[in-house]
Amino acid sequence: MAVQRSIVGIDSPQKLQAALNGAQYIADASLSTAGYLALALGKPLLLEGAPGVGKTEAAKAIGSILGRRVIRLQCFEGIDASAALYEWNYPRQMLAIRQAGDTYVNIYGDEFLLERPMLEALRHPQDCVLLIDEIDRADQEFEAFLLEFLSDFSISIPEAGTIRASGQPVVLLTSNRTRDLHEALRRRCVYHWIDYPDAALEAEIVMARASTVVRTTADAVVAAVGRLREQPLVKPPGVAETIEWAEAATLLASQGQPWPEAFRQAIGVALKDHDDLTYVQPQLDTLLQGTAA
Repeated sequence: MAVQRSIVGIDSPQKLQAALNGAQYIADASLSTAGYLALALGKPLLLEGAPGVGKTEAAKAIGSILGRRVIRLQCFEGIDASAALYEWNYPRQMLAIRQAGDTYVNIYGDEFLLERPMLEALRHPQDCVLLIDEIDRADQEFEAFLLEFLSDFSISIPEAGTIRASGQPVVLLTSNRTRDLHEALRRRCVYHWIDYPDAALEAEIVMARASTVVRTTADAVVAAVGRLREQPLVKPPGVAETIEWAEAATLLASQGQPWPEAFRQAIGVALKDHDDLTYVQPQLDTLLQGTAA
């Protein structure tokens, strides 16, 4: 497949990586390469990984550097076309019929059409990034419907005809891998697995996102989170929790809490499940070793 275009001067993975870093999303080379190829080849980007590793934030950062708004379609069990594509404004249609009396009125005109995320992305492909978030939460019927949409970026509305995108939409999909996605969907995408970042990269992320945190605190919280992730937890802390824990501990320390007591008091920012908190409580002192920032 030939390269279609370079977007806003992003003509290499390195330039995309620099742009993402400038948007305060610290990306590694592999993610930057996958993102660049998706943009250049005009294919959707499928990001898989555990909750909290930065999949949704990657989509927001790409939207930011492209200067486009992010249209988010949050998937859920039972999602259907009316939630993803369009709905007719039935109250407005009925009102128009009453007001028209014996006069003909086209109740299937654009003024009666309620755009949902996928239709909005088709109609405004140069102005937005379509984020189909947590596609693994949707059922297989919706996934099959999505395959049709991604094939030629068009939809058929029985009452209004076929609507095609005037340009190539930028589409990102995320999955927490709670179920396997259909192979046909994967084939349509550029795929990238986002893992938890290594300690050095995660500390950089904390420093980029948390302006009040000093480097020693960032290193300390990253080390503590790394030890937490080694435990058999129901909900291990993601990168967002690392940032928030560092900020919370810094705030408590600024008010006179000693280290590592500030980390201990703010543990509810990192762990958000009662069973997890109960499990780690007896070994919290060990897990917090080295947090005397």
